[in-house]
Amino acid sequence: MDAHRGARPLPAYSHKEELRLFEHMEEGNRLSERGATRLREFVEEAQRLAEDKGVEDLMAFATSAVREAVNGVEVLGRIRAETGVNIEVLSGQDEARLTFLAVRRWFGWSSGRLLVLDIGGGSLEIASGIDEQPDVAVSLPLGAGRLTRNWFTADPPPADQARALRRHVRAEIARTVGEVTRYGQATHAVATSKTFRQLARIAGAAPSNEGPNVRRVLSHADLIEWTDRLVKMDARGRAGLPGVSAGRASQLPAGAIVADATMDLFGVGELEVCPWALREGIILRRLDAMPES
Repeated sequence: MDAHRGARPLPAYSHKEELRLFEHMEEGNRLSERGATRLREFVEEAQRLAEDKGVEDLMAFATSAVREAVNGVEVLGRIRAETGVNIEVLSGQDEARLTFLAVRRWFGWSSGRLLVLDIGGGSLEIASGIDEQPDVAVSLPLGAGRLTRNWFTADPPPADQARALRRHVRAEIARTVGEVTRYGQATHAVATSKTFRQLARIAGAAPSNEGPNVRRVLSHADLIEWTDRLVKMDARGRAGLPGVSAGRASQLPAGAIVADATMDLFGVGELEVCPWALREGIILRRLDAMPES
């Protein structure tokens, strides 16, 4: 990023790799040596790229997979010793709050009370509020990668497993609805994350190459139809849909089940997809804390 206070944090250069660390968990919640090695290798690669691009301030952060791994502190300690990079581990509530900040800055005050939904690999974040800090921020262990790994034994998933997951997801989300809505009904429902972007694209939203300023929405009616279809397709078929990457195709049915349940239980008929999310929230927080030049 080439950013300063008051400016939009738009990337000058972007590089991504899908590590999918939840697929490298052993004995339930231990990051395997292979997973730890892939993480270290990517940190080293990112470090080299940052140096090549002349980066002056490197920020590194980790979310649910590393946060919940029983050996997460050990793995990050080894990475810090070998690379010099200190990776900040965010709590689930921090994820929700920082994502909410990014969404608020993108849409502004005129959007009123926001309801912000984010489906990651390990967790679902829900936040609602009228200011830059949400009134309530919730993190649930309902990430698309986690659920795919823990609930499905085949691809496409057997119908009884899909139904069981649907019941589990709805029960988990239903416990939080009162906590979120007691502050008031949202006037603008917003989604971030790759899962929601892919679902919106499948349902007809504009492709990413049209830029971030194009309005993209996902209706619950379209989502219901596509959730049923995605659960019955295999990963290869899903990867052939517009906007779906091969690396994430396997976990899209679980992500769609979570998205459907969230929109239904919160009474959201349509949500808008925000191009800013956790990454931008972290950068905005850092910029806000910097002294004015």
